Amino acid sequence: ILQQHVIMKAIWNGHTIAESNNTREVEGNSYFPPGSVRMDYLKESPKRSLCPWKGTASYYHLEVDGQINKDAAWVYHQPSRAAEKIKDHIAFRKEVQVNNE
Repeated sequence: ILQQHVIMKAIWNGHTIAESNNTREVEGNSYFPPGSVRMDYLKESPKRSLCPWKGTASYYHLEVDGQINKDAAWVYHQPSRAAEKIKDHIAFRKEVQVNNE
């Protein structure tokens, strides 16, 4: 379901990591479009996981003001056809506050 006109924010350690009015909800997670995420706060992680219907997820650590939140964000770069709408969109674990304004 496309959320429009609602600004969603992902906040961790007092900083806005992502902000968009075009997130996509899947399984209770808000997936942020790639251009809406502050990539300077994300560091690639070697972790990968396999979802039976979405495909393989790649992870990022969040690094803000010297604090690190390991594997706190994930992305599907080559999702299954069923999950194409979240291709390259980034979601965050529950420690990252995601809500609307």
